[in-house]
Amino acid sequence: MPVTTNLVGRAFCCCLGARRVKQTLDIGLVYSRTGSYLRLSDGARAGVLQAVAEVNADPAGDWLIRVHEADPAGQQDHYAPAMLAVHRETGCRHFFGAMTSSSRKEMIPALERCGASLWYGAPYEGFEAADCVAYMHTTVNQNVIPLLDWTLPRLGRRVFLVGSNYIWGWEINRIARDLIAAAGCEVVAERHIPLGDTDIAALLDEIARTRPDIVLNSLVGETQYCVLRALRAAGIACRVLSCNFTEAELPEVGEAAEGLISIGPYFAQPGDVFDNSLARAGYLSVMNLVRLLSLPGANAAMTLPELLALGPGDIDPVSHHVAQPIVIAEVRGGAFAPLLSLPVTAGDPYLARTPRIKAERPRLRIVK
Repeated sequence: MPVTTNLVGRAFCCCLGARRVKQTLDIGLVYSRTGSYLRLSDGARAGVLQAVAEVNADPAGDWLIRVHEADPAGQQDHYAPAMLAVHRETGCRHFFGAMTSSSRKEMIPALERCGASLWYGAPYEGFEAADCVAYMHTTVNQNVIPLLDWTLPRLGRRVFLVGSNYIWGWEINRIARDLIAAAGCEVVAERHIPLGDTDIAALLDEIARTRPDIVLNSLVGETQYCVLRALRAAGIACRVLSCNFTEAELPEVGEAAEGLISIGPYFAQPGDVFDNSLARAGYLSVMNLVRLLSLPGANAAMTLPELLALGPGDIDPVSHHVAQPIVIAEVRGGAFAPLLSLPVTAGDPYLARTPRIKAERPRLRIVK
């Protein structure tokens, strides 16, 4: 796979009249530039490059970031080879990329073998805390749990679960079942669609037949867009929820997204710096890495756990998950309007600090 390299900014700066050479930091980008979730990758990549440009243009900064890119083209088995190719050719140890849990999990063993790290900036389903990964978007206690806690039974009691047929869809729906039962609500059906599949006629017929109040949509990429457009065209009246839909995807769906309710750490409002939460996560990933490398005792050869031990900031040094705000928002007039904002919440991927989900037990009595 070809590796491309670019510089954003200048290598030298003048400080108090003397020319000072910045230290060079090589980073790898492993974002798919083609494939069914291109819009997600483009959103995250834009945030990374925005941060790189700012760091390189800062005359008082210590670092010049050199970017090396490889395109896995949306193919799960291409991510680890793409990362390894960049590592072999450049020696870079910090990577930004992967937009699905399957691609992240493909990369982890390769990252561990070469002592590299991945800054992962997409929502995910929890139950993971790899030493080589910094989890910079939401996990389960920051997405599906607060979303359904607020939604049920406020918006209805009958829920149709539909997700992509891989880790994200499986785990989100597994947790959702517990939450739905605990709220005294009902799962009317659960279906999983292959990533990228747009043959959704049978799914649409089943949603129309079962008439749920709510569709919890854990689909990814083109399949999600196709389902949203089809629900709108068919005039099916139900509320659609998502734990991963962002502004990056609104142009792809248009009016079909109206009324969709999503959850995330950030939804862009007029005048905001970032276009979407994926760009924000990419930007904060680069800035956190530069901050860690600038701490006393840090150097570019240190592993992620070693760097976090120096000064983790808002990243938990044990779980490697970032603390961040939680916002629930609805698409209105082609943009997200916040419905509820919750305080900054630490990531809790194993629900060790989050109250256990318990369905109400039936009351039993002795019958003589």
